[in-house]
Amino acid sequence: MADRPNDPHASPSPAPDGAAGMSAGTPDGSGEAEQVEQLARQAVGEVTGMAKEIEDAKGPRPVPMAELSRPGANGGVEAIDLLSDVNLQVKIELGRTRMVVEDVLRLNAGSVVELDKAAGDPVDIYVNGRHVARGEVLVLNESFCVRVSEIVDPVRREERA
Repeated sequence: MADRPNDPHASPSPAPDGAAGMSAGTPDGSGEAEQVEQLARQAVGEVTGMAKEIEDAKGPRPVPMAELSRPGANGGVEAIDLLSDVNLQVKIELGRTRMVVEDVLRLNAGSVVELDKAAGDPVDIYVNGRHVARGEVLVLNESFCVRVSEIVDPVRREERA
C-alpha cells in the first residue's frame, strides 16, 4: 500500500532532506500531525480538482468518428449481396376460417371450406412469419402466382403482431 502516493491509508513517505527526523524527534508527535494535515490538504485539492472536471464536463461530449463510406462505393461487394443466398419462408394466406373438431372430421374429397375473404380480395404475404405485403392471385402458365400490390407499412405491421 505504501507505493501509491495518494492513498490516505498508506504509510507516509520518508520526509524530504531537511525534515528527516521531524516526527520522531518531537515527543508530542507534532511532525506526524503536520504530515497528516498535509496529506489531507492534498486529498482535498485532488477531490476539488476532480469535482471541477466533472462540473466542466456537463452534458455529453462528441465522440470523434471515422468517416464512413457507403458499402460498394469502392467497387466492393454490396451489403445486400451478402444476403442473396439466405433462405426465407414465404407464405401466402388466401383466407382463414374457424372450425370445430367435429366439422374437420367430416371433411372429405370435394368438401368446400368457406374462408373469411371474398374472391378478388387481396391475399396476405408473410415472410418468416411477418406480414410484409398484400397481393392478387394470378394464373400464369397454369400455375398460381401472386402479384404484389401493396407493401405493408412497418408501423401497421407491428400493430397486427
